[in-house]
Amino acid sequence: MYIIDRRLNPGGKSLANRQRFLRRAKAQIQRAVRQTAGDRDITDLERGGEVSIPADGVREPSFRRSGEGGVHDHILPGNKRFIEGDTIDRPPGGGGGGSSAGTSGEGEDDFRFALSREEFLDLFLEDLELPDLAKRRLATVEVQGMRRAGYSVTGSPINLALLRSMRNAMSRRIAMRRPKSSELSKLEEEIELLEKEGESEKLVELRQKLEKLRLRTRKFPYIDPFDLRYRRFEPVSRPVAQAVMFCLMDVSGSMTEHMKDLAKRFYMLLYIFLTRRYKHVEIVFIRHTHEAKEVDEDTFFHSPETGGTVVSSALREMQRIVAERYPPENWNIYAAQASDGDNSPNDGATSASLLRDVILPACQYYAYLEVGSDHDRMQAGFINHKTALWQTYETLQEDGANIAMRKVNHRREIYPVFRELFRRRDAEARVP
Repeated sequence: MYIIDRRLNPGGKSLANRQRFLRRAKAQIQRAVRQTAGDRDITDLERGGEVSIPADGVREPSFRRSGEGGVHDHILPGNKRFIEGDTIDRPPGGGGGGSSAGTSGEGEDDFRFALSREEFLDLFLEDLELPDLAKRRLATVEVQGMRRAGYSVTGSPINLALLRSMRNAMSRRIAMRRPKSSELSKLEEEIELLEKEGESEKLVELRQKLEKLRLRTRKFPYIDPFDLRYRRFEPVSRPVAQAVMFCLMDVSGSMTEHMKDLAKRFYMLLYIFLTRRYKHVEIVFIRHTHEAKEVDEDTFFHSPETGGTVVSSALREMQRIVAERYPPENWNIYAAQASDGDNSPNDGATSASLLRDVILPACQYYAYLEVGSDHDRMQAGFINHKTALWQTYETLQEDGANIAMRKVNHRREIYPVFRELFRRRDAEARVP
């Protein structure tokens, strides 16, 4: 059975050429995607859209004649200003031609390219990953695709193993002693020579021999359907590491609407990243005030409840869930916590003890995001005023705890901080 895809390319454009262009200009497009993402809302992130890249990044190499060598004759029109030997001044402004940039900052040479939702997210999330994944026992098995599994005597013509088929044909011809073409040609030349000389006795013998060889050639063809071999493929299963991400968010009274919005944006971005890049990552949502509880996705992002702040309640809830459902010996455990840094004065030591002795030993990676006021102007990822919770976590970090800490004050800082927390550790040298 043959399947021919006759569907038209989307939008009347060449899909193969589009994919080739994306591969060739990947570095420039990926850089433009990251710059564009900083100004987008979470809902806009999944819509794709246009990006601008320099025209130099899309030019293809070409051959052209050099104007430096050889002898060239030119015929130029006359003029009333210059004679032979005069020096012509350079035009003001660096000469004519070229591209001009407007007040918007976009030059005429910028090339605008529309990306689909899938292409935009693939480029945006390509170099992100969960750190140190698969250190625990591999438990879940997933069928990933096909792998080579020898040869078969039947199959699709596209899977024909040409070299193996020709080798089988050669082995069969040798075993059956099929005459070579050179042997037949030599015998025909000898018969032709004898016909010219007029020898009849040997001529009859050679003709009989030639007829037998030709009959044997027809009986054993050069290649037979029996010789054909096809590459065989079979489904391959590979173990996949199980992972769980705990999302802990402070929703207490000290968290303003602006701070909650920053935390929600961070978790929404994290949710998109996890659900798109990993098939076997479970997500647990925990909200806390003076008490914590596990909630579903909708409650986590939209529930209006508020109260005091006791960070240890969220850590205890995470400890309970890990003990009941996610044994550390079988699961890669990750946690991302968002808070304004406020905590009960009597809870600092308890939170530090839970993190140091219970949570961090079970985690592959723990990320803490502190959200601040929009009035604080500072570079993304750095903190000026140290809150109570920041000081607690900083002490643990100085003691060697595997915890990453960042702070954001504005929604435009969410994306660079998120990429810093979840960047692929071996990709720094490759990312332009």
